[in-house]
Amino acid sequence: MTTATLESRAGRRCHNALNSLHSTHYFSPDLGTELAALGVTDPRAVNFAVRAAALGPVGAGTVAATFYNYKYALVARHVPAVWEIATPAQVLAARARAVDATLRRLLGEEALASAEMAEAARLALRAAEACSRSARPLYSAHADLPVPDEPHLAYWHAATLLREHRGDGHLAALMSAGLDGLEAVVTHTATGKGLAPRWVLTTRGWTQEDWDGAVARLRARGLLDDGGELTERGVALREEIERETDRLDAAPYEHLGAKGVARLTELAGAFARAALAAGAFPADLIGKG
Repeated sequence: MTTATLESRAGRRCHNALNSLHSTHYFSPDLGTELAALGVTDPRAVNFAVRAAALGPVGAGTVAATFYNYKYALVARHVPAVWEIATPAQVLAARARAVDATLRRLLGEEALASAEMAEAARLALRAAEACSRSARPLYSAHADLPVPDEPHLAYWHAATLLREHRGDGHLAALMSAGLDGLEAVVTHTATGKGLAPRWVLTTRGWTQEDWDGAVARLRARGLLDDGGELTERGVALREEIERETDRLDAAPYEHLGAKGVARLTELAGAFARAALAAGAFPADLIGKG
């Protein structure tokens, strides 16, 4: 299979649809409920624990490095202390219960038991067969976890593998572009497709002063204008980052093939739209305001 058999952004579109359903659990009340039962109640500690648990009881340095755009001081406030409250194995089990409850609530029992869900799981797992472990710590850690038996959980697991595979490669592209964690977020927000500033400051640990400093650095590089919008150079850099991320993430979608990618995108998009319609995400999550 060659890259030419796929339309240039087919893999990116497929990933975006898969990632939308994967991400629902981060905003689900079910996740907070399950982690609170273990004694983890701070929302930021919950976030660090559930995404890092596959890595084992790692310290703040590992989490800050692999998550990339969180302020180290915030990470260190919760990691490794969270592992004294709940073990990674306990967190992973709680996460699985929360994902199950979330998908049942957002999609309904009929969708979870459907032939389409089973097909989506098969296609996503097939794509994940071609993922590479090299220099991809979050993907590789999750790839060590067993594939769940239930189709909806197997689908979510595969979506997680594909999300973390692309994410690990994306960090390499950001580093190559010379963007630190906060600068990466600021430029993404400036595209209108990233987290709104309020959510960045609330969840990533950065202050308004930190944000303003990143904006000043980006203006000095000619990537943002005086109004905080991307300049022509800024737009070009973000586009190059996405193209490089596509290149580093091409293997799973080439392995699946154009027909399989189109079908998986169709199925994943339908599930993602249903979750969105069911209120999976806060209304003010994305945007520049």
